[in-house]
Amino acid sequence: MTATLAAGAPTVRDEAVGALLRTWRERRRLSQLELSDRTGVSTRHLSYVENGRSRPTPEMILRLAEQLDVPLAECNRMLLAAGFAPRYSAEPIDDASLEVVMSGLRHLLDAHLPYPALLLDECWDVVDANAAVDVLLEGCAPWLLEPPLNALRLSLHPEGLAPRIRNLASWSAQLIRQVENSAERTSDVRLHALADELWTYVDAPPRASGLDASSGPVLALELVACDAVLRFFSVAARLETATDTTLAGLHLETFLPADDATRAALSST
Repeated sequence: MTATLAAGAPTVRDEAVGALLRTWRERRRLSQLELSDRTGVSTRHLSYVENGRSRPTPEMILRLAEQLDVPLAECNRMLLAAGFAPRYSAEPIDDASLEVVMSGLRHLLDAHLPYPALLLDECWDVVDANAAVDVLLEGCAPWLLEPPLNALRLSLHPEGLAPRIRNLASWSAQLIRQVENSAERTSDVRLHALADELWTYVDAPPRASGLDASSGPVLALELVACDAVLRFFSVAARLETATDTTLAGLHLETFLPADDATRAALSST
């Protein structure tokens, strides 16, 4: 039996579930017919749901949300708007229920030594990092290192890593593009604000064009540290099967040496 909220329980009523579904469908640039084909929900029923003439079941809400790539927190919002209980937990990062997963992620950080690795949340705030990251932070303003420490602000701020990034224009444009793409996908106002903030730190063409293939097969970060120019390429990984909104927002950012000189410099620290 589908669980509904008890009378008097808090609900999200600022928008109807149909309006939320329509907003996400339009963000994904899908017609009702296209969404119908993907989900098996008739266009007539979909139209009734969006117009508030029909109340969808929780299963239908989640089926539509999956095809629309709706973040878990927004899925919960849709369920609440329809009068149903949230489906996905949202525990604090230090909650005991997340301990096993967080322990595994921290083990991955340490296993990546002697190369830098960070665990970041959906806004690129640092949740944890391994000891190799400290080697790269020399000369950064202390206030930038205070929590919440944002990895992108630290990277691109003139008092952070920026003065030591040799290819700042291309690297910053790529980082900000990632934030803008994530903001577009999630419709998170915090990410839109972060992207706008980051653009104020760099002297780069507005919304720069694509990657320059002349830089090599992968764009590498070129950073002055350890009395040398270190070159890294980054790899990001997420938990693809997370059912908690906190875990779903995490990603592991690892940096690998792009040349033998960088590998040797970090291996000797």
